[in-house]
Amino acid sequence: MVKVKKEVVKKEKKVVPKLRNGGTMTESGFWSFIRSALRNKSRFWIPIQEAKKLARRKSKSSNKRLKFEYQCSECKGWFPDKEVSVDHIVPAGSLNCANDLPGFIERLFCEMDNLAVLCEKTCHAAKTKIDREQLKLNKKENV
Repeated sequence: MVKVKKEVVKKEKKVVPKLRNGGTMTESGFWSFIRSALRNKSRFWIPIQEAKKLARRKSKSSNKRLKFEYQCSECKGWFPDKEVSVDHIVPAGSLNCANDLPGFIERLFCEMDNLAVLCEKTCHAAKTKIDREQLKLNKKENV
């Protein structure tokens, strides 16, 4: 049996200018940095903590270390803290330029009526998938 070597064709890398942060960041990298910082600070937003507090009860698990469990607002199951997340009903959306900033902040730092506690593995994953598909469709329509 004779092995035939495949010729590897390298694609030319697209050079993206680094115009932000003293020439060390691309435009995309800059907005990713800002988006990450805002999401990090949103963890301390009181309505997010309150939404989680309203969805909790004392644990009925045999695990004595588990103090509370939280009810998923979608499937109504009870889960430990590490298996739930507080999700925005209306997604915060994208942040790719300065024009996106006001709307992104308004949606990210919302009140409790736009928040839901969801179990990570099923309900949150399914909702996130739908949100991302919708975002892709919106991008295609705007192009």
